[in-house]
Amino acid sequence: MRRAVIARIAREELRALARNHVAAIACAILALLIVASVGLGLDRRAHVEGLRTHHQAASDAAFRAQPDRHPHRMVHYGQYVFRPLSALAFFDPGVDAYTGSMVFLEGHRQNSANFSEARQSSLLMRFGDLSPAFVLQVLAPLLMVFLAHGAIARERESGLLRVLLAQGVRPAEIILGKLATHLGLSLTLLAPAALALAGLVAAGQTPAAPAGALLLVYALYLAFWATLAVLVSSLFRRGRDALAALVSIWMALTIVLPRGLPELAALLHPQPTRIETDVAIHRDLKAIGDSHNPDDPYFAAYKARILRQYRVSRVEDLPVQWAGLVSYEGERLTSALFDRYADAAFARESDQNRLVRAFSVVSPMLAVRQGSSALAATDVESHKDFLDQVEAHRYAFVQALNRVQIETIPNQNAGPDPRVSADTWAGMPTFVYRAPDPVARSGGAIGSALAILLAWLAALGLALRQIARRPLESFQ
Repeated sequence: MRRAVIARIAREELRALARNHVAAIACAILALLIVASVGLGLDRRAHVEGLRTHHQAASDAAFRAQPDRHPHRMVHYGQYVFRPLSALAFFDPGVDAYTGSMVFLEGHRQNSANFSEARQSSLLMRFGDLSPAFVLQVLAPLLMVFLAHGAIARERESGLLRVLLAQGVRPAEIILGKLATHLGLSLTLLAPAALALAGLVAAGQTPAAPAGALLLVYALYLAFWATLAVLVSSLFRRGRDALAALVSIWMALTIVLPRGLPELAALLHPQPTRIETDVAIHRDLKAIGDSHNPDDPYFAAYKARILRQYRVSRVEDLPVQWAGLVSYEGERLTSALFDRYADAAFARESDQNRLVRAFSVVSPMLAVRQGSSALAATDVESHKDFLDQVEAHRYAFVQALNRVQIETIPNQNAGPDPRVSADTWAGMPTFVYRAPDPVARSGGAIGSALAILLAWLAALGLALRQIARRPLESFQ
C-alpha cells in the first residue's frame, strides 16, 4: 500500500469538498448549531438551577419558620424537594424534560415527581430539544451523508475512477484515501463540542472523566457514519442513488427506530394508569390494617405487643404516646407497600428499556443515546436514583416527626391541641442529593455503546476490504 498515493487521494477529496460551497456552508451551520446549543444549554442550566436552589431554600425556610405545632400537623405540612441538574445536563438533557423536577414529601403518601417541561411545552419538544447531543446524534450524521455519499460514486459516474485504476492506483488506496478524509472531517465536526467541554473541564464546571467518555462515544459514532457513507458510495454507480440509500438508512436509524421502539415497548410491557395504581394501593392499604379502627386485627395485635413490651395493661399507662406509636407503625407499613409498587413500576420500565436496548445492535444511535444520557446523569436510572434518595429522606423525615410525637407529647391530659416548640423543626433532616459517579454507575451503558460502535466499525471495515479486493472490472 503506497502511503503517498493514499495521502494524495485524501488531499484531492478535501479540495473537492472545499470547492463545494454548499458543503462548507453546511459545516459552518452545524458548527454554529453546536456552539449555540452549548451556549443555550449552559444558560438554561444556570437559570433552572438558580430557580430550583431558590425554591428549595424558600421551602426549607418556610418549614423551619413554622410556629409551635403538633408534630403530626408537620407530617402533613411536608417538605418540597427539587432535583438538582447534573453538570452535563446541558449537553444531553436525556429524560429530564419528561420526568418532573419537584416532589412533595408528606406522611402516608409517596408522591411522584411533578412539573416536567414536556407537560408545560408545545408538542415540538417531542421532536427533540436543541442540545449538543441532538445535533451530534441526528444532524451531524445527516451532514456526513451529504458530504460522503459521492466519495467514490462521483468518481465512478464521471469516469475519473477508470482513469485512476488505469494509472495503477489500487482500489484499496482509493477507498483508504476517501475514508481518511471523511474520518478527519467527522472529528472536525466534533471539534466545537470538544472545545466547549475542555473549557468547562478546565474551569472546574464539568468533571473530566464523563466529558472525555462522551467525546469518545461521539467520535466513534461519527466515524461509523463516515465509514458507512464511504461504503455505500462504493456500491453505487451514481451519487444520487447512493444519497437516496444513505438518507433512507439515516431515516430508519435516527428517526423511525428511536421514535417507534418506545411505543412498541409500551405496548408489550404496559404500565397501569395512575388511577388503576391508586385504586390498587388503596385496596392493599385496607388489607394491611387500619390504624384508626380499634377493632382492626393487625393493630389490635400490635397494641397487645406494645402493652407486653412496656409491661402495662392499658395504653393510658404507656410512658410514651400511643397515637405516635400507631403513626410510626402505620408509616412503616404504608412505606413498604409504596416501595413495592414503585419497584414494580420501575421493573416494567426496565423491561421496556431492555427491549429498546436490544435494538441498539441495529441502530447505533440507540446505544449512543443510552451511553450519552447515562454519562450526563439524565437517564432513567439517574431519575430512579434521585427518587430512591428522596423516598429514603421522606421516610426518615416523617418517622423523625413521629418520634417527636411519641417522646414529647404526653400520653394523657395533653389537652385538645398539644404542641411542641418551633425550635424542633430546625432539627428535622434536610434533603441533600448525593449524585453517584456517572462513569462508575453507567459502566454497562458506556461499555455497550463502545462495543456496538467498535463492532459496527469493524464490520464496515471488513466490508470495505472485500470491496477493495474485487476485480478491477467490477470496481470501476
